[in-house]
Amino acid sequence: MEFDRDLDVKGLNCPLPILRTKKTLAEMDSGQVLRVQATDPGSLKDFPAFAKQTGNELVAQREEDRVFEYYLKRK
Repeated sequence: MEFDRDLDVKGLNCPLPILRTKKTLAEMDSGQVLRVQATDPGSLKDFPAFAKQTGNELVAQREEDRVFEYYLKRK
């Protein structure tokens, strides 16, 4: 999947992945896609809730080797 920025929050636990994602999205233009890589299992619930709450679109998510990838489109 294509993305405009990449954010690595592996090794960080809640709420840091969401806080860093929020900060990074704020620096991006509308329509741009951010890829977030996280290892916190809690992120499976956090990222869909964050997207719904903020109006940003969770375009895709996947897991590979205990690394969770989220693709968020800036509103």
